Amino acid sequence: MLGTPDFSGKAVLVTGAASGLGRATAKTLAELGAELCIVDVNAAALDEAAAEIEKLGARVHPLALDLSQRANCAAAVDGAVERMGGLNALVNVAGVIRPAKFTELSPESYDLVMGVNLAAPFFLCQRAIPHLLERKGNIVNVASNAGFMGMAYMAVYAASKAALVSLTKSLAMEYARTPLTVSAVAPAGMQTALMASVSFPQDADMSLVERYTGMRGLTSIEEVAEMIAVLASERGASYHGTCVLLDCGSTAG
Repeated sequence: MLGTPDFSGKAVLVTGAASGLGRATAKTLAELGAELCIVDVNAAALDEAAAEIEKLGARVHPLALDLSQRANCAAAVDGAVERMGGLNALVNVAGVIRPAKFTELSPESYDLVMGVNLAAPFFLCQRAIPHLLERKGNIVNVASNAGFMGMAYMAVYAASKAALVSLTKSLAMEYARTPLTVSAVAPAGMQTALMASVSFPQDADMSLVERYTGMRGLTSIEEVAEMIAVLASERGASYHGTCVLLDCGSTAG
């Protein structure tokens, strides 16, 4: 890790925390001393994650919410502030993928992907920023290598992540003269439940898909979680407005 951040006395909201990168990030932050509010649509898995985090000696507050619903974004931030007394960092990890042939993507899938991957971070940030400014806080958005390259059968996912990168940069510019730090990470494929659930169209040309993971294989979930911890701490100040690619070279060429 780029120096060991200290989250003692810090309150952090992590979305998508029931599994995968969100869960790994929450556990990493707990080990560094953070008090956590964790959010996910999967209530049972969220309770399991909370139990794991409590075993690390951290205080944790699970909130089962569907962040594709705008009102729940406000409820997540309000709930976190109410339970923890304030907010030092917001980590937007929650995301969904719905591969499909472009002409066959349903409006419902479009709305879900854009709702969770873009609208949710947008409205979470909007609600959280006043609280974060009080504590010179941090926002970390989880984008993807998909935000930097074209991806067959993944047009809406790639569009949502590219927009999230742009949102990150735009917030960084708007709040450049404040103590708020806004940054993002962009991993490639990781060994998570989300990736395991991805199913491409039966007759998809998989030769168009193979390069997305890069020549070095899958991205380390632990490495991404550690980078998020750095960005969410005081050590992340110099990363303001940047998106750190952790993609095993998939966007190198």
